[in-house]
Amino acid sequence: MKYSFAYLFFTFTIFFSLFSLLLFFLRVNFWCNCDICSNYLSAKWVLDFNNLCDWYTHLLRKSPTHTIHIHVLNNIITTNPDNVEYMLKTNFDNYPKGKPFSSILGDLLGRGIFNVDGDSWKFQRKMASLELGSVSIRSYAFEVVTNEITLRLIPLLSSIANKDYHNGNGGVLDLQDVFRRFAFDSICRFSFGIDPGCLKLSLPMSDLAVAFDLASKLSAERALSLSPFIWKFKRLFMFGSEKKLKEAISMVNVLADEVINQRRRLGFANHQDLLSRFMASVNDDKYLKDIVISFLLAGRDTVASGLTSFFWLLSQYPEVESAILAESNRVMKPSQEIVSFEQLREMPYLQACLYECMRLFPPVQFDSKFAQEDDVLPDGTFVKKGTRVTYHPYAMGRMEEIWGLNAHEFKPERWLIDGNFVAQSPFKYPVFQAGLRVCLGKEMALMEMKCVVLSLIKQFRIIPTEPGMALRFAPGLTATIRGGLPIRVLDRKNIPLPST
Repeated sequence: MKYSFAYLFFTFTIFFSLFSLLLFFLRVNFWCNCDICSNYLSAKWVLDFNNLCDWYTHLLRKSPTHTIHIHVLNNIITTNPDNVEYMLKTNFDNYPKGKPFSSILGDLLGRGIFNVDGDSWKFQRKMASLELGSVSIRSYAFEVVTNEITLRLIPLLSSIANKDYHNGNGGVLDLQDVFRRFAFDSICRFSFGIDPGCLKLSLPMSDLAVAFDLASKLSAERALSLSPFIWKFKRLFMFGSEKKLKEAISMVNVLADEVINQRRRLGFANHQDLLSRFMASVNDDKYLKDIVISFLLAGRDTVASGLTSFFWLLSQYPEVESAILAESNRVMKPSQEIVSFEQLREMPYLQACLYECMRLFPPVQFDSKFAQEDDVLPDGTFVKKGTRVTYHPYAMGRMEEIWGLNAHEFKPERWLIDGNFVAQSPFKYPVFQAGLRVCLGKEMALMEMKCVVLSLIKQFRIIPTEPGMALRFAPGLTATIRGGLPIRVLDRKNIPLPST
């Protein structure tokens, strides 16, 4: 051969690098080639906004229909509740996850429920619905969560709170990291019957957690590519981020297989965890592995994200923390450390606080579907076949047309009528999705968050080390705060809540 393979590969790599540089230049100069803001550069959001989602919120506010079309990304983004209902309910069949999405997350999620459509999705959803709706599984989840709080979360924060109390500072730690460990332990125990022990006082890291974090991060980066050609080319020649992704997914697969094999060796007929229940109906271990990974994604990052944002908000609104404590004192006994399952239903203000937190900081900031056929949305937007159509809960929570002139304010009272919690339409509040794909784990996630909030605020003052810091989110499948949330932990019996 006149040219060696190495020479050709080197030449092609140089060409690809130049091509990528050209795409980046185009991305910077024409990112927002949309109907209402063709004069904006992609760099503008970096200069004027903390997060890309804030920039999109700005653009969507300026649109008369609250829908924009990013032509260069072939992406329609909307905050119109009528459009959301149309996509998720009225014309559901025309807006599946779609092959482009499945391709992006397929290496990680495989045939798991969050990455499939059609019969496979229907089967997994039916199975999950039957199990998650049962009284026994909810009781088991409550037991797992309260056990993790009592034996690990409270002792960990107590050790930090007491460490430097003599000088009035208390200990410091990353609350986001703590909640990710807590949620990972809880979802592993609930879903698979295994205990990774990430929240022990020594704060060890699970190999599965590390590999899963990296795989999730790199999979999300695929979605940020201007063209799928870029990551597919890197995967074809196995270099850069795609090489790291393959290694991380291989580790996740090995560890997930170990979980399944261990459960088979120990027997699953009399176990309460979710995996054991699925194994009674599914014999395909590869399919089970995909289900395992999907439950990890659903049960860890979303809960940790919601809790982190919630405690940041409490630090900004001490009067809300006081009101939660007052409500809990009315419902719980003075010496009671852990709330009961029944008592949770008697705390509408806490429910309102959590909903209000996720209105402003949804754990999943946006979600996309892909149009099967040409269509027209209720607001008149034409959707060409194959177009990505995104509804944006983060931006929707900041729309005055939906939530009123005080949309930007944290006001739990907006969810209460005569002291009772009243839910809003899921299509104007699609934090848990809506329609046929509404989140099946919603009630258990809320239960978990309520238990954590009540247990911690009754015993500790949790104060960010940077009061008033703005939340900056890293790109990912769920909302993750860049740099975490460093906080100081103080024992409440020594440092009372300031009067308001």
